[in-house]
This record gives sequence, C-alpha cells and structure tokens, in this order.
Amino acid sequence: VHELDASVDYYTRVLGMAIDFTAQGWAFLSRGSFRLMLGECPDAIPARELGDHSYFVYVTVEGIDEFYGEVVANGAALTQTLADKPWGMREFGVRTPDGHRLMFGQEL
Repeated sequence: VHELDASVDYYTRVLGMAIDFTAQGWAFLSRGSFRLMLGECPDAIPARELGDHSYFVYVTVEGIDEFYGEVVANGAALTQTLADKPWGMREFGVRTPDGHRLMFGQEL
C-alpha cells in the first residue's frame, strides 16, 4: 500500500478488521479467522493504475448480507453490488483507497 496509516484506517473503519500488531512499515490485521498483512510501498505503482491486475483477494464469509450492509454503511466504494452468481456464490466487491479490488462471497 502507498500510505500504511490510510490503509489501516480503511481496513479497520470500513471493513471492521482489528489491528493485531504493527512493525515499521507493516500492519497485521484480522477479522475472525481472516488475516491480512499490509506492507507500505510508497514507490510502487498504485493498484488503481494496474487495471485488471488490481484484483487482490477473494474472501469467503458467513453472513454475507449482514457484512455487506455493514461495509456499505461504513462508506465502502463498491465495484459490484451484492448478487447471487451462477457459479454458486453470493458476492460483492469493494475498492480500497489504493485501488485494490477485494471480493467477498458466500456459498449459496
């Protein structure tokens, strides 16, 4: 991520993750059993400039409808609204401030 503090704010405030610990240039976050490590790379090409290559992660969750309501209420920028997909998932997507695209889904 380009700005670690801004990204940590997004992941905690919008996506409801907790800070497990930090180290110089790193933040280790979690929500339930999902763990994420963010590293600050201010000189890297921002994900928002990578087009299709900004896809970052697909996270399977339980309670997708409630989670969707939570992140929308917290101001998430959606790339895809919550919908049932023909591949057997109910899913939605968000875009982080850096431009990473995150998908969340639950099996139908």
